[in-house]
Amino acid sequence: MLQAFNELAPFVVPLSILFGLLVGSFLNVVIYRVPVMMERSWTVFAKEHLGMQATEEELRPFNLIKPDSRCPKCESPVKPWQNIPVISYLLLRGRCGTCKTPISKRYPAIELLTALLFGIVAWRYGWSMVTLGGLLFTAMLVALTFIDADTQYLPDQLTLPLIWIGLLFNLNGAFVPLYSAVLGAFWGYMALWLLCYIYKLLTGKIGMGGGDFKLLAALGAWLGVGILPVLVFMSAFIGIIMAVIMKVAKGQQFAFGPSLAIAGWIIFIANDEVMALVRWWLNSSGF
Repeated sequence: MLQAFNELAPFVVPLSILFGLLVGSFLNVVIYRVPVMMERSWTVFAKEHLGMQATEEELRPFNLIKPDSRCPKCESPVKPWQNIPVISYLLLRGRCGTCKTPISKRYPAIELLTALLFGIVAWRYGWSMVTLGGLLFTAMLVALTFIDADTQYLPDQLTLPLIWIGLLFNLNGAFVPLYSAVLGAFWGYMALWLLCYIYKLLTGKIGMGGGDFKLLAALGAWLGVGILPVLVFMSAFIGIIMAVIMKVAKGQQFAFGPSLAIAGWIIFIANDEVMALVRWWLNSSGF
């Protein structure tokens, strides 16, 4: 059995790209449905607390499996052949097969993005447990990035498992020693929590959501405590650039979660190069 897996090692990159297309298709479902699931659960809970009756629509099952995917306009079910990543979008010419309503280009874009990122992870780490963990890490970061960009939610359903999976991933030091992963999770959470607490004392305002604390804790669990200062600096730099672009383009603020996710993924892929650059800068600056 092990020999059969080893024979597939030369094909790890194309296999990961193909797998990324399939995962990207599923992530489209996660990105759309998880926020709706959260809002529905909040509504039902609030109505129960207030003694109000939830509507039939609010009580109807809505999760990652049910209801089946369908066109939001004509409600025609999506057939299996219409759900093939990228290919179905091209065959349908980007339109619903029944009512010809345009399908968002973001669906194939997320599928292609996930495939590309999976291929890079496989290229960087080869046929290894780090690659396997990296694919899961990447998929969850893609989902969190788009959910936060759309809704400014960072769901506990994703951030909390990401913390625990990161700790389990490093149980035997797959990426960093376990003590570094545990400290990374702790200080990742506390760093932003303390910053937000001090900001609230000074201004009376809440400057950041709790989901950002948990996401940085998750990144610390995966990448270790030593990388946190670099990660926060990179995230802030990316956030400033993206916030300026979004504000100029659409007059909107940009959530911080995507910046954390992007910086964390870059460090996961180029950890040695990032640390070498940090050491060079520290030596050059005299620190």
